[in-house]
Amino acid sequence: MKVLLIGSGGREHALGWKLASSPRVRELVSLPGNPGLAQLGPVIEGIDATDAGAVAAMAATQRFDLVVVGPEAPLAAGVADAVQRHGIPVFGPTRAAARLEASKSHAKDVMARAGVPTGWAVTTTDPEEAQRHLEDRPGPYVVKADGLAAGKGVLVTDSREDAIAWADRWLSEGPVVIEEFLDGPEVSVFAVCTDSGARPLEPARDYKRLGDGDTGPNTGGMGAYSPVDDLPPGLVDDVMRRVIEPTLSQLEDEGTPFRGFLYAGLVLTADGPKVLEFNVRLGDPETQTVLPRLDNDLIDVIEGADPVWSDRATVTVVLAAAGYPDSPVKDAEIRGISDAEADALVFHAGTRQEGRKILVDGGRVLAVVGSGDDLADARGRAYDAAGVITWPGRQMRTDIGLAL
Repeated sequence: MKVLLIGSGGREHALGWKLASSPRVRELVSLPGNPGLAQLGPVIEGIDATDAGAVAAMAATQRFDLVVVGPEAPLAAGVADAVQRHGIPVFGPTRAAARLEASKSHAKDVMARAGVPTGWAVTTTDPEEAQRHLEDRPGPYVVKADGLAAGKGVLVTDSREDAIAWADRWLSEGPVVIEEFLDGPEVSVFAVCTDSGARPLEPARDYKRLGDGDTGPNTGGMGAYSPVDDLPPGLVDDVMRRVIEPTLSQLEDEGTPFRGFLYAGLVLTADGPKVLEFNVRLGDPETQTVLPRLDNDLIDVIEGADPVWSDRATVTVVLAAAGYPDSPVKDAEIRGISDAEADALVFHAGTRQEGRKILVDGGRVLAVVGSGDDLADARGRAYDAAGVITWPGRQMRTDIGLAL
């Protein structure tokens, strides 16, 4: 197969790494790719990944056998719809199905109709109404931009004043969702949704805060580990039965069948698991953590085969730029990647290549993945490898894989 992978982040590098290992893939092409993906096959530049018409025309001209869409923005822009109109198979939901992530209020409505457990929420476009809702309730406060915001549209705070200011800031761009604060440990459950049904992937636990001990601002994710051994017995089966399958059935009934990766971000509350959010793609850095544990062919899995999992553990440590998440400092030269790859996987995210140099080009720069016989072994390998990668101001947490 000639496969086109759309995306440029760490998630896409991990997907590309797994796809390229398949004996069924003769060529992997990435759009727009990154320096890590460029080591796996050609990259295409000069086409906006969210320009559905341009992507579809290129895919048809180059006669791809399969298109895999990594990030949410191209899905929300209708890339899957446009490619499918050319008769090319796509793994990723249509624009209508992708609204499950592209609109948080829509996701809440779907969950309500499907009977999926989640917190209460209200959606508003009016600053005074937002302020009233926040003043009527005790904290902590959760305020979210309704649409896609590249992981930057969510505030969780004990300060009502900060919550009101956050709502005002995002109301200038569209609706906001004020929702219940769900208390408890978080876990991510992924499902691969095909014509033959939905199958769970292995859970991972990620770390959202910038600093050790879950301090500092929220980020896109500073690390993750798998397997997660402190989950309630039967959790994954319960989530498939109470969350994933009812959601898929509801979307099917509404004429927007879902095919692709579905991510349920869950909080294990005292009243049981509740959905914090849906993503219509794999998470980052969970993808980098889970895919190395997948023993069988990813092409087979996205065509409906049951995933087969390794007993080994993985720990992912994200290396971030100075100034992340507010104002990442770019252009520093990164040293030590090849040394780290001697005993770990290194997935590129916010990097670019100039000549033989790899430079910082984003907030979350690299994901270093250690694999071991158990969590402690994997953690040691991940941090040993992460420690040899350097650039000025590099940030990383030192407690990934430890209990919080």
